[in-house]
Amino acid sequence: MALIAPAASARANFLFRTDEGRIDARTWRVCTAGFCLVLLGLTAVWLVLAPNAHRDIGSSPFFSVATMAAYTYLLVYAFAILLIGICHYNLSAKRWRDRGKPAALAALLPLAVLFAGAAHWLQPRVAEDMSFGYVIACDLLLAAIIVWNIVELAALPAAPNAE
Repeated sequence: MALIAPAASARANFLFRTDEGRIDARTWRVCTAGFCLVLLGLTAVWLVLAPNAHRDIGSSPFFSVATMAAYTYLLVYAFAILLIGICHYNLSAKRWRDRGKPAALAALLPLAVLFAGAAHWLQPRVAEDMSFGYVIACDLLLAAIIVWNIVELAALPAAPNAE
């Protein structure tokens, strides 16, 4: 067991830096759950700080420490989301390759997340030109891709002829 632990540790250390290689379903599940927990924690902090980002400069002081903290955290939060997205893409590309399918399929989930986020942000600003149906369609597409990824990457075994 002592010989296995260093090899697993070394493999995990470089797991997310590139999309090269293959991983099993258990590794994908564990690492994806870890990303989700980190993302949920970071999002919880943002939800606490977000009200400080909205203020009326006419009724509050020009410089507010709470507002500055909220926007500083927002920069860190945005960077963390991008980093998590890149790492998850690399993780999923390894798993797609293990399933015997193109690693490029790993890009569908981040792309769907970006489209859904953009639709939620844009629709209230251009409600007269963009119906809420587009937002619902983007959310349904995202949900379908998430379910497909979970079934395909977390549950199904490696392809017998995967390279």
